[in-house]
Amino acid sequence: MKMRIALIPGDGIGPDIVAEAVKIMGEIGVKFGHKFDYSFYLAGGTAIDTVGVPLPESTLLGCQDAEAVLLGAVGGFKWDHLDGESRPEKALLGLRSGLGLFCNLRPAILYKQLAQACPFKDEIIAGGLDLMVVRELTGGIYFGKRGRNATQDSAFDTMEYSVKEVERIVIKGFEIAMQRDKRLTSVDKANILESSRLWRSVVERIAKDYPEVTVNHMYVDNAAMQLVRDPKQFDVIVTGNMFGDILSDQASMITGSIGMLPSASLRGDSFGMYEPIHGSAPDIAGEDKANPIATILSVAMMLRHTFKLEEEALAIEHAVEKVLDGNWRTGDIMSQGMHMIGTKEMGSLIAQEI
Repeated sequence: MKMRIALIPGDGIGPDIVAEAVKIMGEIGVKFGHKFDYSFYLAGGTAIDTVGVPLPESTLLGCQDAEAVLLGAVGGFKWDHLDGESRPEKALLGLRSGLGLFCNLRPAILYKQLAQACPFKDEIIAGGLDLMVVRELTGGIYFGKRGRNATQDSAFDTMEYSVKEVERIVIKGFEIAMQRDKRLTSVDKANILESSRLWRSVVERIAKDYPEVTVNHMYVDNAAMQLVRDPKQFDVIVTGNMFGDILSDQASMITGSIGMLPSASLRGDSFGMYEPIHGSAPDIAGEDKANPIATILSVAMMLRHTFKLEEEALAIEHAVEKVLDGNWRTGDIMSQGMHMIGTKEMGSLIAQEI
């Protein structure tokens, strides 16, 4: 099987971690008889420095021609002086919109080997933690009308959702819940926001098509509190763009390190963009210190969701667990008694296990 992958290393540690992901795909190709056809593209700060814009048209066209996109990271303090419309992060919004990626999957998994890194008491995380945040990506306040008044002393951002936008992400949430523990929590702010009242009405209607799934509604402020108080009560969380952005980052830190967690951004067909949820960490770029596991696990998600290669995805995930069992750690997940290694060695060890 030949797979066309658009690679966007991006900024900071992006090139470091994408290189290790390519190493892993090479091992998967050898073991399972697949071929990967890579094309490299610019986005983010490196694109600004090279061609003057965060998302060149050639990058978007190249991604549209691929079967999947693997992204490293974008942004960094070097470009903090730029205004909102020309910042590196605009590349992410442009890719999501231009590729029609409306569904963001962010798993939060506490590996048993890293339980000591979790800030919670043992009784709260006993038995492990495995939840999935399903976040809407192309609507809501991040894409709504915005502006400032003529005197520049006030500003506005509009949160707006259509029924169709809510339907497609909620259906994804139910489909994923059916594949897991058949429990779905819909997060909104329906006591205040009209857009949330629309959201809740759509969830209640679609729930009738999935009678096996247990559904509950939760206000976003309560959901944030409950993630800290009792995270195991959640299995699948489906929510809007801004709420999902905040809650998925909170959920990631429950697992002990943001450097461990992958993500997938999907549309209605098999196409997806895959990336770690952490940032570009420019302070350690090129120093062989970054944790590549989140990017490597993003490859596993790509194989599972875009190419429907479950055995290959599991091979990567099991390899990661074996390396953790061997007490190998990058700096962000290091603890007493473990073996400290760098980005390249972590990638090589996982490749060897495959």
